[in-house]
Amino acid sequence: MSVFTTLTLDEVRVWLREFAIGEIVDLRGIAAGITNTNYFVITANARYVLTVFEKNKLEELPYFVDLMTHLAKHGVPCPAPIADKNGLALHVLKGKPALMVSCLKGSDTATPTVAQCALVAKTLAQMHIAGRDFTRKSHNQLGADWRNVTAQQVMPKLSSDEQTLLKVELDFQEKLNLADLPHSVIHGDLFRDNVLFDGEKLGGFIDFYYACDDSLAYDVAIAANDWCVLENGSFDDEKLKVFLGAYQAVRPFTEAECLSWYALLRNAALRFWLSRLFDFYYPAEGELTYAKDPNHFKRILQHRIKLQQQLH
Repeated sequence: MSVFTTLTLDEVRVWLREFAIGEIVDLRGIAAGITNTNYFVITANARYVLTVFEKNKLEELPYFVDLMTHLAKHGVPCPAPIADKNGLALHVLKGKPALMVSCLKGSDTATPTVAQCALVAKTLAQMHIAGRDFTRKSHNQLGADWRNVTAQQVMPKLSSDEQTLLKVELDFQEKLNLADLPHSVIHGDLFRDNVLFDGEKLGGFIDFYYACDDSLAYDVAIAANDWCVLENGSFDDEKLKVFLGAYQAVRPFTEAECLSWYALLRNAALRFWLSRLFDFYYPAEGELTYAKDPNHFKRILQHRIKLQQQLH
């Protein structure tokens, strides 16, 4: 959620003529995040989020529109796509795909409570169940092929110790067979900044643009690596226990998922170490942008490797 494509109030006012949402009174760029351009579109009566997609092609995006619509209909708190007067939600703005969605109430939290962790896990499990009968499919754009390509791009930038860590982990992940794990819709990026709380009430999940069809337990690992982590990269054991308990009270893990859990934690840590390394060494130009610290996920990966070795 950054600003790579600069929009003016007048440009958006003209674009909004096709929508029945009233007159825009303010436009505010959103600096948090690293992939797409995001603005708050504020009218006299409501607030919306306008996303301009910097990497996705227009034909890739109906999946996300239909997914959010499907989940919202099944009671999962998430943004609802806003269609224009002709029933179309996807548009082109400044030559790039654009989508406007409802703005959920609340704000993200940097220091979640145990109760908030439980609520997020419960809602994630409900989302996974709701996604079972979503018929559209989308492959994971940040899967094994992306992982290998990105690793080769960042490898020359790393220290010798980091290169060794990366090579060993790539080899470990290459030998894993996760095909038998339950697959369905995953969020793919359920970090603290993608969940809103309105007080103690869950406002909803946002930023579904990494959603795809993949291992459900992998999605849980992605979330656990952020919601239940200490600053040094190790787990907050209490939060992790509560998080997994709340999730599995709704959707219990299969035996295969239990056996693969620690490997999935490593997989998830590697994915975000690599993406942050790439954004750090190959930053995109933008008006309001920042790259997140790759060392945070290097520490997480090192702790997950150590954790698995201690248990075996």
